[in-house]
Amino acid sequence: MLNLIPVPYKSEEKNGSFIIDGKLKISSDFDLPLLKLERADDGKLIIKKDSSLPDEGYTLDVKEDCINITSSTEKGAYYALQSLRQIGRYELGKREVPCCTVEDKPDFKWRGIHLDESRHFFGKEEVKRLLDMMFMMKLNVFHWHLTDDQGWRIEIKKYPLLTEVGSVRKYTQINGWHCIDTVDEVYGGFYTQDDIREIVSYASQRKITVVPEIDFPAHCASAISAYPWLACRELKREVPGYFGDAVPVRKFGIRDWNRTICLGKEEVINFVFDVIDEVCELFPAEYFHIGGDEAPKNEWKKCPRCQKVIKDNNLKTEDNLQVWFNNRVLEHIKAKGKRLIGWNEILKAGNLDKTVIAQYWTPQRDRNAERHANGGGNLIMSNHRSFYFDMPYGKYPLKYTYDYSPENYGVNKENIKNVLGVEGEVWTEWIDGREKLDMQIFPRMQALAEAAWSQPENKSWKSFCTRLDGFKPYYKLFGINYAVDSVSMPKNLLKRAFIKYKFINGDTHLEVKLNKKYKGEQ
Repeated sequence: MLNLIPVPYKSEEKNGSFIIDGKLKISSDFDLPLLKLERADDGKLIIKKDSSLPDEGYTLDVKEDCINITSSTEKGAYYALQSLRQIGRYELGKREVPCCTVEDKPDFKWRGIHLDESRHFFGKEEVKRLLDMMFMMKLNVFHWHLTDDQGWRIEIKKYPLLTEVGSVRKYTQINGWHCIDTVDEVYGGFYTQDDIREIVSYASQRKITVVPEIDFPAHCASAISAYPWLACRELKREVPGYFGDAVPVRKFGIRDWNRTICLGKEEVINFVFDVIDEVCELFPAEYFHIGGDEAPKNEWKKCPRCQKVIKDNNLKTEDNLQVWFNNRVLEHIKAKGKRLIGWNEILKAGNLDKTVIAQYWTPQRDRNAERHANGGGNLIMSNHRSFYFDMPYGKYPLKYTYDYSPENYGVNKENIKNVLGVEGEVWTEWIDGREKLDMQIFPRMQALAEAAWSQPENKSWKSFCTRLDGFKPYYKLFGINYAVDSVSMPKNLLKRAFIKYKFINGDTHLEVKLNKKYKGEQ
């Protein structure tokens, strides 16, 4: 068995090995600028172009006297090299690459990781570090959540207050959803447009598409703090540092959390288009994520302007008002040659343009999402149970990610072709730094990679666990604080229940402490 994650489409280990030395040279039909090897016509690492292979597919043939790679694209060649990297383990001091043949291709087109930087901001170097590991795992989409209620993290030149005001909050909620504890410290940070370009370029070199998420029409409290006229009622509000209803209601006595923009003001619609225009200039991806989930409708119900739009356009409900808005945004996005993505709640009203991609996240079953996929619409699967990486392992153990199947969520077998792929979500309400960020993502990223890349018939939990053990030296090499097995694969049901309770009611870092303890015992 080759020590390789994700498991390839076909592979065979053979006798013998190729010896890597300091004289290894490459002969390649592709430029491959990330590969820092001397080129020579007689190089022993030989990469040939074969247009008959799938876009991301490759073959790898390790012999005692040479290594042969074929692919139809530079992307496929890089993926072959990532496989060779793991098989050879030369970064870990090995010099013998076992002879083998590998024929490989991905199961899903969309293999993604999402990072929320509104709740907590990590900066360019942390993002690059995440992209490097995604590249190693053949993951190809970085979904970048850059705006939400608790902070606006991307520079928009036409509206400078979005970052001058909207990126800074005076306090931050801690200790779980049901607690009202806060740390009263100024917290902020944002990416300049030059920063964004740098990250997009870095990702592109690693064949990763960066998809921006700019949330509309809800999750807009930080934007409204900067420009109160965006709301139905122009209430003066600071950027909130809380993540749910417990703090505003119980601590501050606020019951009218202003987080949804007014859809009855044309100047607000123009603001949305202006923001989209600047963002699209920065991201060449063919996708734009609008969010669209958890949109409170109370302000729209009381707003005469919103009600006039409903009446003038023969809309039945406020849900239809949101669809009217989404379809306007869709037309603006389509004119730029991009496709609109939104969380699956946007399907609720039922009259959304069918070209929209829905991202299915909700813990509860959503028949609208099922109908969308089974009726020909595209889905990205981010189901809470399998892919919410911010959740404790006590709630969602590692095996939940590995065992994912679209058929478990109402997508008929013949319509799995409408599922673009899968994505792990890293929401950061309770992730405040590298130590916890690493532990929540790793080894879930490795399980996600196999769920996304490998064909179902090739998957084996037992085999994965063995190969994961073989991969763990890379965590040490790269300084990654991964979750040890006793944390990521919990077996004690009482302990799991306790961890879930504490996560909501007082200690969101309990597993971090346990992880540190168990590592010390190893």
